[in-house]
Amino acid sequence: MPQLTLDKTDIKILQVLQENGRLTNVELSERVALSPSPCLRRLKQLEDAGIVRQYAALLSPESVNLGLQAFIRVSISKAKDAREDFAASVRKWPEVLSCFALTGETDYLLQAFFTDMNAFSHFVLDTLLSHHGVQDAQSSFVLKEIKHTTSLPLKHLLKE
Repeated sequence: MPQLTLDKTDIKILQVLQENGRLTNVELSERVALSPSPCLRRLKQLEDAGIVRQYAALLSPESVNLGLQAFIRVSISKAKDAREDFAASVRKWPEVLSCFALTGETDYLLQAFFTDMNAFSHFVLDTLLSHHGVQDAQSSFVLKEIKHTTSLPLKHLLKE
């Protein structure tokens, strides 16, 4: 991936895109005070450098009948092949939106969505705990979402 030095205009483009990735190039250029052609060129550079890695629609889980959100801490066998096999399996499980390898007492943290407790139970008993490398799983359910954003903080990139 090409290395790209970001200036204030690039950072502003990134901030605006994080708020609304569906803006047209003209709308984006107006918000960052650039003409459309240079704005499009900068955006293409940000994409080519892998800084902008994708565009997506963010769905409301409740509106698609996925009102039960769980964070599941998973401990697995210490064998290397168990870790690799677990990671490959997690990538195939549509219920799991995020999976993080951790330091500390737990090996992985999964964020998953379910229609209800029956769907959760089925996933844990028939999928997760049936995986050969999994030794233990502990779950916590989300009672209320306090903050959720997909926007990364970029203020540290502005050199004063």
